[in-house]
Amino acid sequence: MPILEAREISVRFGGHLAVDRVDLDVEAGQITALIGPNGAGKTTTFNVLTGLQTATAGRVLLAGEDITAVAAHKRARLGLARTFQRLELFGSLDVRDNVLTAAELVEGGEAEPQQVTDELLERVGITHLADQRADSLSTGNARLLELARALAGRPRVLLLDEPASGLDDHETERFADILVELASEGMAVLIVEHDVPLVMRLCQSITVLNFGSVLACGTPEEIRANAQVADAYLGQGTDVGATA
Repeated sequence: MPILEAREISVRFGGHLAVDRVDLDVEAGQITALIGPNGAGKTTTFNVLTGLQTATAGRVLLAGEDITAVAAHKRARLGLARTFQRLELFGSLDVRDNVLTAAELVEGGEAEPQQVTDELLERVGITHLADQRADSLSTGNARLLELARALAGRPRVLLLDEPASGLDDHETERFADILVELASEGMAVLIVEHDVPLVMRLCQSITVLNFGSVLACGTPEEIRANAQVADAYLGQGTDVGATA
């Protein structure tokens, strides 16, 4: 059973149907992607999953439990963590305190928040930046900090909105390696991402949205071979696996 499920999710803004009966499965131990053109409904779906957007219809389930009516902060306590396309850090705090603030919110952990913070900074490779203000970081290091802060909540499901945005090739590879490692340890990872070659290489399952509806769902090989996806997302005759 998927650890996170969307079932027949719809979102209407006035007369505009932004998301139309979307189903999505996120499995533990895998990296799942949600892709599609701008305006396809990806971030709205993401926000429904994390409780920042109320669905007009449908259900969200976590480990089989219906969390559709559960507030965002309570979903975080249940094991959902997310990052944002636009970086959301405490700019006036240093790197360590950004993570420590999140670690201190977790109840009942075996390790002290300071220990958790130090371990996560080391894991994402920014220990040497611990005393720098968050607003002084490069985009790449800021995204690593945001990842460390999300992990401080000890999530079961990690949701990342455009994690490769603003990263150079080296930073993207570094970030991807961390996600692969997290998935190998059993974490469920869901990404919204426009870097299609990265998605094809990184993910085990891909759902494609177009005009708010699911256009296709499958493995990278199945999505790459889907003519409808190529036509709708990347243009007639485009190789899905070779274009960002």
